Amino acid sequence: MGAAMDLKSGYPYWAIKNGLMRPFPPLAGDLHCEIAIVGGGITGALIADHLQTAGHDVAVIEQRDIGWGSTAASTALLQYEIDTPLLELARRLGERDAARAYRACAQALDRLRELAREIRDVGFAWTDSLYLATHWRERTGLAEEASARRRLGLQVEYLDAGELTERFGLTRPAALLSRQAACVDPYRMTHRLLHRMATRGARVHDRTCVVEILPRPRSVLLRTAENAQVHARHVVLASGYAAQQWLRQRVARNHSSYAFVSDPVAPEALGFLRRTMLWETARPYLYLRTTPDHRVIVGGEDDRVDIPARRDARVVKKAHALNRKLRELLPHLDCAPAFAWAGTFAETEDGLPFFGPHPQHGGRVHFAMAYGGNGITYSRIGAELLLARIERRHHPLAALFSFQRLARR
Repeated sequence: MGAAMDLKSGYPYWAIKNGLMRPFPPLAGDLHCEIAIVGGGITGALIADHLQTAGHDVAVIEQRDIGWGSTAASTALLQYEIDTPLLELARRLGERDAARAYRACAQALDRLRELAREIRDVGFAWTDSLYLATHWRERTGLAEEASARRRLGLQVEYLDAGELTERFGLTRPAALLSRQAACVDPYRMTHRLLHRMATRGARVHDRTCVVEILPRPRSVLLRTAENAQVHARHVVLASGYAAQQWLRQRVARNHSSYAFVSDPVAPEALGFLRRTMLWETARPYLYLRTTPDHRVIVGGEDDRVDIPARRDARVVKKAHALNRKLRELLPHLDCAPAFAWAGTFAETEDGLPFFGPHPQHGGRVHFAMAYGGNGITYSRIGAELLLARIERRHHPLAALFSFQRLARR
């Protein structure tokens, strides 16, 4: 336990663009704090920042360099749209809980926008989201999905094939156009948040591997590979997909997703892509967005490979497959891969995350498993859930986004 998982392959764009932004010191001795966050990626940063802003004494511990795990490989499409459609989620969990999950994600987007304005310079941009039908038989389902979302107050339009061609030049059976979505540079946002926290007195340590977690009645003891001890009242395991190593119970399955980024494209050639992200109903689905410097990031070709060497060997082939799909969708766009990479991602059965304690570790060890296609959005919700839990306050989403949900199966 505690050894670093190999979470990415190839050359993730954010790591190349930003480099090693800012070093943080490894933990050199014992540390005492109120809340220890294990994980220095975007999930850990969002949670730690929220807890510190609420007045708590927080320390962050990361086994790699800050942001160098899955965060560096994220394509960072920020959506309220969960991988499980609203109507399907309602069939699984009931209409009330499905509605609460979707509304919470929409509210989280607004809060992420506010946070990006505070820290600035994180490549945040508000966009539209265009969800494309793959098959003609999906038209009725998409129309019903649009109606259900509008009843929740979400800004979404159903576009038939003619409207889709007229407005976007795309040849697909139908689409949903949502007005609430965003993009961000997740690696840069992680560093900016943690640097701000450090200037406010938080202790941030990278290259420090936690190898043992020892819950106690009123505290938690962490031991590192260098024999340092961290004494905390609460611990939050925000180590992404690696957090599953601390559970005997399997709550999600790891897969691999692939992506590439193009060289800069002339803005006029991008057209509507400058303000719209695309994804589709097919599984695995193709998805794409642009960057502030007019590159196109294309992702998808997901598979069930969770062996780093096999994932490494597939990056180039998968990038070419993604490029072929892009050319089929947008024939006018010349976007050959400049850099390609792959990363681990995890999926839960219902597409929802897990935040909070697990019975295996007692009430002071909290998990932050922001799994699924919109992990950054989930992480912002999780920050509020964990704050409420630590402060012993009720939160209306606590049961829905916790391990209690597993009892329903």
